[in-house]
Amino acid sequence: MNLNFKTYGQGPPLVILHGLFGTLDNWQTLAKRWADNYTVYLVDQRNHGRSPHLDEMSYPLLAEDLAKFLDKEWIHECHLLGHSMGGKTAMQFALDYPDQVSKLIVVDMAPKIYPAGHDEIFDALRSLKLEELENRRDAATHLNKRIPQPAVVQFLLKNLSRDPGSGFRWKMNLEVLYRDYKNILANVTGPAFPGEALFVRGGKSHYVTVEDLPLIRELFPSAQLATVAEAGHWVHAQAPDELFKLVSDFIEN
Repeated sequence: MNLNFKTYGQGPPLVILHGLFGTLDNWQTLAKRWADNYTVYLVDQRNHGRSPHLDEMSYPLLAEDLAKFLDKEWIHECHLLGHSMGGKTAMQFALDYPDQVSKLIVVDMAPKIYPAGHDEIFDALRSLKLEELENRRDAATHLNKRIPQPAVVQFLLKNLSRDPGSGFRWKMNLEVLYRDYKNILANVTGPAFPGEALFVRGGKSHYVTVEDLPLIRELFPSAQLATVAEAGHWVHAQAPDELFKLVSDFIEN
């Protein structure tokens, strides 16, 4: 299986993993900035973007996918950054393959089990009849009626693709993501990661709380925690300059 990816710059490798419903394109702006000092790899995880659609989702499998990708690209060690679901993949990879991670950065995600929080989104996406769509505007109208956050709707619509002669389709494997959603909410497990780790949380997000710190420190004993006060869950979109500096300083020092 070959994961889809893009690469920018030159220098030590920095691999970036997107979140649920995302694609590698979500991180292009920051990737191009880090490319001044690193070879940045943006990767579509399985069942997302242009990567293969497969019949199962779990963090051990996502970590294994990444291990195979790094082997194929002759990357023996890298800095690894993941956001949200990608943050859990990054954590699982660091726990399973610690020798291959120079420094770990996790953006707005803890290693715990999360309660379901995407039911409204799944219902809206699954109720959209792709075969009846005439244009993207119709899709936006449908989703806006069901999802009250316009920014979320625009984010989701990046997954909608139109193939000449065959109508609209989802880039993501929506039905497998829906069926295996419990695995996406799952915790990560393994022996503690001995390397350096930075956990960045949004000050306006509820994804990482003070109560999560003992578990984070149990699995990542050297973890540092940074809070971006004015950001929510999408720290990279809402506070890119602050995140750029936090990550750059952490890797370089």
